Amino acid sequence: MAEPASMDRDAVDRLRQERIDWRFKGMPDALFGRTVAEALATNPKLFTDGFVGPLVVLDNDAIDHNLATMRRWCESRGLALSPHGKTTMAPQLFQRQLDAGCWAITTANASQLRVYRAFGVSRILLANQLVDPNALRWLAAELAADPDFEFFCWADSVRAVELMTEGLRGAQRQVNVFVEVGAPGGRTGARTPETAEAVAGAIVASPVLKLVGTAGWEGSLAHEASAEGLKAIDDFLTQIRAVTVQLAGKFEDRDRVIVTVGGSAYFDHVADALTQPWPEGLNVFPLLRSGAYVTHDDGFYRENSPLGAHSRIEGTPSLRSALRAWAQVTSKPEDNLALLTIGKRDASFDEGLPEPQLIRRDGTTRPLTGAEIVSLNDQHAYLVPNGAGVQVGDWIGLGLSHPCTVFDKWQLLPAVGADGETVVDFIRTYF
Repeated sequence: MAEPASMDRDAVDRLRQERIDWRFKGMPDALFGRTVAEALATNPKLFTDGFVGPLVVLDNDAIDHNLATMRRWCESRGLALSPHGKTTMAPQLFQRQLDAGCWAITTANASQLRVYRAFGVSRILLANQLVDPNALRWLAAELAADPDFEFFCWADSVRAVELMTEGLRGAQRQVNVFVEVGAPGGRTGARTPETAEAVAGAIVASPVLKLVGTAGWEGSLAHEASAEGLKAIDDFLTQIRAVTVQLAGKFEDRDRVIVTVGGSAYFDHVADALTQPWPEGLNVFPLLRSGAYVTHDDGFYRENSPLGAHSRIEGTPSLRSALRAWAQVTSKPEDNLALLTIGKRDASFDEGLPEPQLIRRDGTTRPLTGAEIVSLNDQHAYLVPNGAGVQVGDWIGLGLSHPCTVFDKWQLLPAVGADGETVVDFIRTYF
């Protein structure tokens, strides 16, 4: 596979020198004033060393499993991987992804891009059109200052190409651009072959842009891995292949035409489409952009990922959820209603409510079955015990769905070891 991108390891290591204090939700006051490195040296425990709820924690072993699993699978299919970093916005996890062979890291906007560059990520895909003149001016300066920095972005209209060309006027280096392909009812992307052709021609004609491939995102075209949903995905992937072949004579690097598709729910179908034989002379570099695999989840991706609970890939172990929330029962005003100290400000809820899985009482943790979360307020969760025997003061361990809307609620997340209690790392996020 192609050489993975790099990061500034010293910048990542310096995160261990940040001091823990009141800014970070859930942290023990006994650790206030200590650096992350000093805190880790104490081997803090979630339930006995002063952490306060609600608290979202990461399973470090599950992350390792997911990184290794995705690496092996991508390598077996001849795919490169540029995971979407917006899932976590955690440079420590970016480093682990790059160490696991990722070719690049994907970003969504200019602010995220600047975070990546602050930590020296050397190869970045921006999965959007970049038309803000201030962002383009900054990008041109960043490219000029670092000849090893590789940058790629999308275009789906001639107008966008014109704005990029104007914003980059006088730039010392060309910006790599993909023609983004879209579909009716989808998100962004050129909707017709004629539009794609016009966008490609405008990129080639621009003195500051370079046409390097095609891109797309299939996630908005289906919301479940049903036969109908998967057909919509396959139809879109067929469209991307057709546009890539159509534009074959326009790509400016004939030795490497990048075709990149993202999404974490249908990457098996993406792999099938991108690794099929291409016409002779069209040297395609197939690039996947799935990001949620790093933590997986206990909801949307568990149900729809090709390496989830209903695996569509033989011979490869399923991904494991690396996310868990802990919240305390603070009230039980009715026999079949308990209120937990966790809400929309703490946990994801856009792709499914938290799932009660564990109960902890008197220092013992055991499975919790039958209970369900039926609603969330800003800071409360409504738990229906359904005979589970929940009491005020109990701790409830919750599975979470859709990691992309979990990490943004937490600036510092404990990562626990195999026992589920000993903190082995603190993961810093930047949203």
